[in-house]
Amino acid sequence: MPDPGPSPVQSSLPAAAAAFGTYGHGRGVEAVGCIRPEQLAVPAPAGPPAPAGAPSPALERILRGPSGLGTVGLHLARHEEPPPAAAPEPPEPAAGRPIPGLYHHPVPEPDPVRVEEVSRRIKAWADEVDLYPPEWEDQFDGFSVGRYMVACHPDAPTIEHLMLATRLMVAENVVDDCYCEDHGGSPVGLGGRLLLAHTALDPLHTTTEYQPQWSESLRSDAPRRAYRSAMGYLLQGATPSQADRFRHDMARLHMGYLAEAAWAETDYVPEVWEYLAMRQFNNFRPCPTITDTVGGYELPADLHAQPAMQRVIALAGNATTIVNDLYSYTKELAVPGKHLNLPVVIAEREGVSVKEAYLKAVEVHNDLMQAFEAAAADLAVACPVPSVPRFLRGVAAWVDGNHYWHQTNTYRYSLPDFW
Repeated sequence: MPDPGPSPVQSSLPAAAAAFGTYGHGRGVEAVGCIRPEQLAVPAPAGPPAPAGAPSPALERILRGPSGLGTVGLHLARHEEPPPAAAPEPPEPAAGRPIPGLYHHPVPEPDPVRVEEVSRRIKAWADEVDLYPPEWEDQFDGFSVGRYMVACHPDAPTIEHLMLATRLMVAENVVDDCYCEDHGGSPVGLGGRLLLAHTALDPLHTTTEYQPQWSESLRSDAPRRAYRSAMGYLLQGATPSQADRFRHDMARLHMGYLAEAAWAETDYVPEVWEYLAMRQFNNFRPCPTITDTVGGYELPADLHAQPAMQRVIALAGNATTIVNDLYSYTKELAVPGKHLNLPVVIAEREGVSVKEAYLKAVEVHNDLMQAFEAAAADLAVACPVPSVPRFLRGVAAWVDGNHYWHQTNTYRYSLPDFW
C-alpha cells in the first residue's frame, strides 16, 4: 500500500501546537489567531439535555465539516465517490434495538460491498496466521468485524486502509480471549504473557545470541502471530509517529488488563471510581487513536499529544467502553464466576438493585458522551487547523460506529429485561 506521506498541514504545526497547547501558560494563543476553549463558553440552556441521537449544534458543525474552495478532501467521504446530493437523517439500523435512554447517534448502514470484501479478506488473513481452530469459526463469523470496521471508518479511502484497522481489532480480541477471557485466559501469569506479546508490537532489541529465540517466540501462539502480522501491515501504512502512538496506547490497554486481572486474583470488587479508572486503560482507545492512519492522512504528533486532544480521545474511549459493558451485560452474567462490568460494580458498591445499577450505568455513559462532544466541539473551534477537525470527525464517527455494531450484533448481545 502506498505510504500516506507527510501531513498536508505540517508547515502549520508549530503555530497550531502553540494555539491549544498553552492554555493558562502565558503567551502564544492569541498571537496565532486561535482562542482558548474557556472563551467559547456560553450559558447552559434551560431544560433537559438533548435527547439520544440529537448532537449539539457545535458538534453538528464538526461532523458537517468545512465548506468552500479546497475543502473536499477534509470530509468523511471516500475519495473516489462524489458526495451525496442530500443528507437525510439516517434511520436506525434494522437489526437489534438500542438501549432505552442511551445517548447515541444513528448511523447509515455500512456499505455492503465494502463489508463483504473486508470480511473476505480478514477471513483469509485469519487462515494466513493460523488464528483459530475450526470449531471457533462460527464465533469468528458472528463477530461481524467487517461490518464493525466499515461502520467505524467511513472516511477510509480504500479497502486496504480499512484492513489496517480490521487486522488490529481482530488481533486485540484474540489476545483478550486467549490470554484474559473465555478461550483459555486466566489472570494467573497474565503479565508475562502480555509482555511477550507486546514485543510483537514494540520489538525487542537484544544481543545477537538471543535475538533468534525472541523471533521464534513470535510464532508460538495465535495472539503473538496476530499481533506481529497486524503490526507489520500497520507499519506499511502509518508514519513512524502514528505507529509509536499506537504502541503507547496498546501499552495502556495491557496495563488495564493487568489491573482487572489483579482484582480477579484477590476477588476484589473496586469502588466505582476505581473501576472507571481501570476502564480508561482497558478500553477501546487504540482503535479511534488510529483514525487518521485509516483515513490516509496524519494528525501531527505535537497536535495529537496536546492535553485537549488527549482528553477528547480518552473520553471517546471511556464512553465506547461503557457501551460494551452495557450491551454485553447479559452475556457476561452467563459466564461462570463474577465478571466485572459497570452495572455489577455499581450494584455491589452502592447497594442498589441490579436494575437501578444498570440504569445508573446508562447515565454514566451519557455523561461521558456529553463531555466528549463538548470537548471535541471546543477543540475544533479553538484550533481549526484542517487536520484537527478532520481527526475529531473521525473519532466521532468511530464512537457512533462502535455503538451501531454493539446494537446490531444480536449474535453476541441481548438486552436485559429492565424496561
